[in-house]
Amino acid sequence: MEKESREIAYPGSRHKDLKRSFTLALHGLLTTYSKEEFCKSFPRFTQAEQEHLHRLYIKVIVSLHQNIEEEFEVLCKETEVGNILDIVEELVEEQTIDLLHPDKSNFKDVVQVLSTLKKNEIEKFTTRIEKTEAENQVLRSRVEFLRNQIQDSSIASTAIEKMMNVD
Repeated sequence: MEKESREIAYPGSRHKDLKRSFTLALHGLLTTYSKEEFCKSFPRFTQAEQEHLHRLYIKVIVSLHQNIEEEFEVLCKETEVGNILDIVEELVEEQTIDLLHPDKSNFKDVVQVLSTLKKNEIEKFTTRIEKTEAENQVLRSRVEFLRNQIQDSSIASTAIEKMMNVD
């Protein structure tokens, strides 16, 4: 009996659990490297350049976290995830409480509807992931461009110094 009371969730708890799980998964995916690990990736850069890149990297990661969490919130609102989960909780609770519930076959319909909704959700998430990956690629290209600019300015500085030393 005690086990049954644990299984019945209060309204909105599944939605909160979904959000918490998503946030935990997101933080696991987008964890930042330590500064030392990050700087090891750019051994030819000066310490100042490494620190600048690390600050930029941190800003990008924070921005990605915020953007993805905001997109998730928007998606949850658009698809009315909270309402759907509340309806599912009510159906489960009704069928759990009423052992003689006449519409046990109706549960199959609910499963089919939820399955379709989940497939649609997966398609939307896939689209969002592809969009985020494209944005990540743009950011990577920008970082590479900035690296090249730093190298070009370093080469130009060296050339100017050599020209000034020739005189």
